[in-house]
Amino acid sequence: MAPAAIELPLPVHLDGTTLEGGGQVGQLLRLALSVSSLIYTPIHVSDIRGKRGPKSTPGKAGGLKSAHLAGAEWLARATEATTTGMTIKSRDLVFRPASIGNPLPSTIDFKQDHVKSKNGSTETHNGVWKNIYIDGRLVKRSSHISMSSPGSIFLILQAILPYVLFSSPKAGDFSTPNEPIPIRLTIDGGTNVFHSLSYEYASQVLFPMLFLKVGIGPIDMTLHSRGWSTGRADVGSVVFDISPIKPGHSISAFSFTDRGHVSKIHISILADNFVARTYIRELVAEQLLKRYSNIEILFPVDEDSKHCKRLYLLLVAETSNGYRLGRDWLYDEKISGDNLHKILHRLVSKVVRDLDDELAHGGCVDEFMQDQLVVFQALAGGRTEVDGGTDRRASLHTQTARWVIETLLGPRFVDGQCDGIGLQAGELSRKNAADLVEAEDIVAKLSDLSVISTNS
Repeated sequence: MAPAAIELPLPVHLDGTTLEGGGQVGQLLRLALSVSSLIYTPIHVSDIRGKRGPKSTPGKAGGLKSAHLAGAEWLARATEATTTGMTIKSRDLVFRPASIGNPLPSTIDFKQDHVKSKNGSTETHNGVWKNIYIDGRLVKRSSHISMSSPGSIFLILQAILPYVLFSSPKAGDFSTPNEPIPIRLTIDGGTNVFHSLSYEYASQVLFPMLFLKVGIGPIDMTLHSRGWSTGRADVGSVVFDISPIKPGHSISAFSFTDRGHVSKIHISILADNFVARTYIRELVAEQLLKRYSNIEILFPVDEDSKHCKRLYLLLVAETSNGYRLGRDWLYDEKISGDNLHKILHRLVSKVVRDLDDELAHGGCVDEFMQDQLVVFQALAGGRTEVDGGTDRRASLHTQTARWVIETLLGPRFVDGQCDGIGLQAGELSRKNAADLVEAEDIVAKLSDLSVISTNS
C-alpha cells in the first residue's frame, strides 16, 4: 500500500509589481527571499521587477539579474531550498527552503573532504560554508560569492545579511554554545553602482548605525578592490568580518528618536584627478559653511577613481546624539572635459541640496537607512520605533519592505513603530518549525506503515 500524499504548505504568493514593483533594484524580491530563508516559509514571487522598462512596454527589462541570482542561489544552498525559475531574466520564482536548513556538524566528519593546514587547523565544507576547526573546535566560518560583472555587492549583502546574522548553530552544535562563531564573507562585484548602496555609505552610515543603535555586529569591511558600473566596468571585492547574534539571543528593542543637532559632516570624494577633487572639496566646504556655521568638516575619502567618467560624492551628517544621515550621487549624466566645472558644480549642488532636504524633516534616518531597518524592526524582541521625520511620507522602498514583512511575518508598522517577533538566533520561526516538523513526522510514519504493509 503506497503512503498517502502529503500536501506541503503552499508558497505564499507575492506580486512582484507591488509598490516599488522591482523597479530598479528588486527590493521586494531580496527581502522576500531573506525572510523566507529565516522562517522557512516557501514563497512564490511572480512578475519579478515587472515595472522595469520603458512606459510603453513596462516589464520589458524585468526579471532576475545576476546580482539577484547570486543572492538567491546562495540562500538556496544555505537552506537546501528547492527552487523553480532560478535563471537570469526569469520573471517567476518559487523558493522552498528545507525544514532544517543546513546545520553545522557537532564534530568533524573525517569521511568528508577536509584539509589540514600547517597550523593544525582543519577545514570542512558544509553547504555554502567553509568551517575552520582548531583542536576539534569550530573557530570560524567563511563563504565566498563571486560575480563576473559589477552587480552591487551591497544588494547581495542586503538579501543574505539577516540569515547570516541569525543562522548561528543551536546549543550543542559546537563546543562553546554561548558564543557566536565569527563569519568571514567575501563578495565579488560592484562597490560603486547606480541605484544601490555604495561602499562609502555602508561603511559610514549603514554599519555604524546597525552597531551603535541596533546592537548588530560589529561588521568590519576590507576593500580589496573597487567595482564600478561607470566608465570601464570593473569587478571589485569586499571582505566582511561579521559577528553574528549569539545563539538563543534576539535583537533587543531599539529606538531611533531625538536626533540632536548636526555636529559634523563627512565628505567622501571619488574623482579621477587631483584638480577635480580639490575643486569639489572647496565648493562643498563653501556651500556647507553657508548653511551650517558651527560644524566640523571631515574628509574620510579623497581618492582617485581611475576613470574620467567616475564621479562620486557622499555627504554624511553626524549628529550630537550619534545618528548619521547620508546623501550621495554616483554621477550618471554625460561627462565631457569641455564643461567639467559645470558638471562638478552640478554634482556638489545636488548632493548638498539633497542633504538639506534630509535634515529638514528632523528625523533620525535618511530614506535609505529607513528601509534597511524594516527587517530588523520586525525581527527584534519588543516594540521598536524609527523617527523618519515630520510631514514626510515613507519612501516607496520602505513601503515595499513593510508590505513584505506584514505579508510573511505579520508585524504591522504604524508611524514608524513595530512590535517585533523576537526571533532568536539558531531557531526557526516557532510556528513554521512546528508545522514543518509535524508534516515530516506524518510522512515518516506513513512511510513506515507502507514498509510494514509491503513486508506483510
